[in-house]
Amino acid sequence: MAKKTFFITGTDTNVGKTLIAAGLLVAAKNNGLSTAALKPVAAGCEKTDAGLRNDDALLLQSVMTVPLAYEQINPIALQAAIAPHIAAQQEKRILSADRLAGFCRGSLGQADFTLIEGAGGWRVPLNPQETLADVAKLLRVPVILVVGVRLGGINHALLTVEAIRNDGLLLAGWVANCIDADMPVLHENIQSLATRIPAPCLGVIPWLADAKPEAVAAEFIPESLSQLFSS
Repeated sequence: MAKKTFFITGTDTNVGKTLIAAGLLVAAKNNGLSTAALKPVAAGCEKTDAGLRNDDALLLQSVMTVPLAYEQINPIALQAAIAPHIAAQQEKRILSADRLAGFCRGSLGQADFTLIEGAGGWRVPLNPQETLADVAKLLRVPVILVVGVRLGGINHALLTVEAIRNDGLLLAGWVANCIDADMPVLHENIQSLATRIPAPCLGVIPWLADAKPEAVAAEFIPESLSQLFSS
């Protein structure tokens, strides 16, 4: 089986990208694959004795099998929990798609299954000209979309799918993450997405009060990894 790398994005911030990514990593590990993950830029980092650390990057590090150093996983750590380009401006740092893609390339190829997690949604700015989508475009990797299933989520999902395809990238699959515990007509919403998104649904993750990567991994359909590796 050839090594595969995917860029994982979401329909918005707080739709569970990191949790879904961690669940995919656990599922891959359970199927005998070596795994790695990168979060090239993270805003919302805490000061520690080891330096700035981001909870999402630490979660990814805790479930991957390849022992990457934190600085390889999250090379750009920004303290303020705000849009990355604004956090970078406040710290007088410059973000560029080429530099972030370079950081990623330096850590790729070490695992059978690697995920590169973005920040927020597909068009999150890096600077006045570039967005995080440009990182995925430079790397030419297929995309996994995490859809936050809530009111308005269908529109967000279809616009994101359109943007990914217009950017010339392959949408390898999508995950329905039920982030609203009281979502009305849930099945109908997911079915509406399934009939309109031209990519396989890798799984429907129910609302979980205390979601853990292992619980998420159990919700992916059995064919999810084979679908990704055939993309």
